[in-house]
Amino acid sequence: MPPTKATLITAQVFISTMMAFLMTGIFTALPMRFGDGWIAAWMQRFALAWPVAFVLSLGVGPLAFRLAGLAMRAFGRLTFRL
Repeated sequence: MPPTKATLITAQVFISTMMAFLMTGIFTALPMRFGDGWIAAWMQRFALAWPVAFVLSLGVGPLAFRLAGLAMRAFGRLTFRL
């Protein structure tokens, strides 16, 4: 049974939150080397990045699923079955 629209949007909330949180943390820590103020800078960057990541995921998510389906169908044709 395919996931509901609510399930897909909820998944996009979680995925975009985790990705924005981790990526802004990494890309804030690298130049600041975990120095003074890096957590505050990280949280500011996360607060800006998460809404952008969520909105983009609404457009990119369905495209990614379509591309994955096409790739799996193409890959399925390339493999042999016993």
